[in-house]
Amino acid sequence: MTDDKPSNASVAAKHKQYMFPSTGAYYKEPVALESGKGTRVRDFDGREYLDFFGGILTVSVGHANEKVNAAVHAQVDRLGHVSQVYPTVPLVELAEKLVKLAPGKLERAFFCASGTEADETAVALAQAHTGKQELIALRHGYSGRSLLAQSLTANSKFRVIPTQVAGVKHAHAPYCYRCPFGLTYPSCDIKCAQDIEELIQTTTMGSVAGIIIEPILGVGGFVTPPDGWMKVAVDIVRKYGGIFICDEVQTGFGRTGAMWGIDHESGVVPDIVTMAKGIADGYPISAVVTTAAIADAWKGGNISTFGGNTISCAAANATIGEIVDRDLVGNSAAMGKLLRAGLEAMKARHAIIGDVRGRGLMQGLELVRDERGGDRTPAPEAALRLLEETKKRGLLIGRGGLYGNVLRVAPALIVEKADIEAALDVLDASFLAAAV
Repeated sequence: MTDDKPSNASVAAKHKQYMFPSTGAYYKEPVALESGKGTRVRDFDGREYLDFFGGILTVSVGHANEKVNAAVHAQVDRLGHVSQVYPTVPLVELAEKLVKLAPGKLERAFFCASGTEADETAVALAQAHTGKQELIALRHGYSGRSLLAQSLTANSKFRVIPTQVAGVKHAHAPYCYRCPFGLTYPSCDIKCAQDIEELIQTTTMGSVAGIIIEPILGVGGFVTPPDGWMKVAVDIVRKYGGIFICDEVQTGFGRTGAMWGIDHESGVVPDIVTMAKGIADGYPISAVVTTAAIADAWKGGNISTFGGNTISCAAANATIGEIVDRDLVGNSAAMGKLLRAGLEAMKARHAIIGDVRGRGLMQGLELVRDERGGDRTPAPEAALRLLEETKKRGLLIGRGGLYGNVLRVAPALIVEKADIEAALDVLDASFLAAAV
């Protein structure tokens, strides 16, 4: 910065001038963040905010976590970047941790630099292992910003070119609030999952490489499947020769009140798990964990230049240590119940809240014109007003969903009761202030 003293306005102006316009920024007057500690961040004008979005569900054990910082500092002084073609202690320790923590009986790990790259790797593995090319993804799902990831993503906002990778078929999402079949759970017999069989029979060659599923659809607006959906969907795909890729990029590492989002699903074990975001408290790293047989299917050379970076691995090891040693999964479950109860009570007071959904510390509020009056028309303009009102009152939350009308509430796993109560008070006041 060339300014003597950076301010919100000066930093935001340079962001607007030099960054791609597509990156955008939240709020009419963007918040330029200068520092953070725990569950709070501070902007360049000295204003403090309670952070309930955490870098899009990435800051899992709090801003400037002491143990993560200490591990990073020690690693920076010892050895920086060498890539994973050289075995290092942070790398192998992290691989061992992930294999032992992963759901099911997964045995091998591979490191990348982003969730997009992890999902790409998983798809290639599924195709190599099965010998098939076609893959099932979900409508409203999000897998990243590469060409393949855009093809997997079923949200027009994130699909920027008309030509996509062939062979991707999109099944209906388990979006009960907006059921594509106009049915009601559980009398629907999980029609959206059952429909995957006809999708395979009519739009593929009759067999598939697999299906990629987020246990909760993150960018899609925290769409949460009903009990039983996951097993029906995965069983159908396996019937037609495919494997199950579980995308835990947003749901992993305690976010949902369990170590993995898939842990909430009875009788469903993934063949491949992708992970990123909360794995390292904000440091760039992702991983793919799978069985030995599937890992062996990759016969060519395989390297990710920044995958397995020693500093990111050190951060991930320390982050996982904090999650396990402090039982932050348990805290996520307990604080998630408190948060959910408060949001449900808020729904009863504000007709603009159509649906409350999610698990643990991953909760969404879908805003509509008038739930009480039966008008479920999406209200994205209301979501924008709410963001501005919560910002005014010192609370940062996110927004998502196909229509941009879902508020995403996701504090760090270290969040305490007082933080939850303060956030709920701000949200309630903001709904009152934003009312038209």
